[in-house]
Amino acid sequence: MELYGGVETGGTWCVCAIGAGPEEIHRQEQFRTTDPEHTLEQIVGFFQRGPAFEAIGIGSFGPVDLDPRSPTWGYVTSTPKPGWQNVALAPVVREQLGVPVAFDHDVGVAALGEHRWGAGRQARALCYVTVGTGIGAGLLIDGTPWHGLIHPEVGHLRIPHPRDRDPFLGSCPMHGDCWEGLACGPAIEKRWGAPGNELPDDHPAWELEAEYLALGILSIVFVFSPDRIVVGGGVMERAGLLAMVRVRLRELIAGYLQTPLLAEDIDSFLVPPALGDRAGVLGAIALAQSARRRDAR
Repeated sequence: MELYGGVETGGTWCVCAIGAGPEEIHRQEQFRTTDPEHTLEQIVGFFQRGPAFEAIGIGSFGPVDLDPRSPTWGYVTSTPKPGWQNVALAPVVREQLGVPVAFDHDVGVAALGEHRWGAGRQARALCYVTVGTGIGAGLLIDGTPWHGLIHPEVGHLRIPHPRDRDPFLGSCPMHGDCWEGLACGPAIEKRWGAPGNELPDDHPAWELEAEYLALGILSIVFVFSPDRIVVGGGVMERAGLLAMVRVRLRELIAGYLQTPLLAEDIDSFLVPPALGDRAGVLGAIALAQSARRRDAR
């Protein structure tokens, strides 16, 4: 059996694994995403300890440079994460380990993992949305990550912000009250003075959160028109939140798009991840597998 490496570098945690799929993980390790030098040292050290593998896929928080013609391909570029601007992530891993490296945005590889093995199977147009430290989305067409000029950055969409109801200025250091600035995990904590996992189920935070999430997802529905949207991330672990988002999304669509998936069957359209918090690292393995097969043709 051919083994592949997968790396998910999130804003808070980094996960590395060697395997061939969800049931065939030979080693896995998780550690905090700290400064670039220390994090890269841990990534390289993990893979140097084996077992042997064919290639590595990396899914990184962004923005990132995905253009293979660019001199900064594989870099983390203009991220707001302190110390990580213009860091050569994929090139360093490739040079240190001497194996082929495939590279993509972290949410794009999570989408790939869910499409290959999880809740996105058989979806021709798939969107994976993560709501956690930030908000991001990966878009797939026929199982291939979709990139345009750079890559999707839906967390920085502008959504309606009723300041009379919610005077919070937003938490995004770049854009203030963009979608991420209003609805990510740190925004919840900053607005209400406590992290989401400490707020009770009947707290007004959750009605507001469902409203903002439905508004952002509405934009994705109208622009990308996916067959299915998988919604994951730490914020979505709140019991009942996804159901609230489904109700509000259906209200916002208001019957304009005539399909059962946006009406009575919305539970089959807006779904939780089947792979849980493993979607990213498994998607990175799937990315490496796909790149290796293309190279072999």
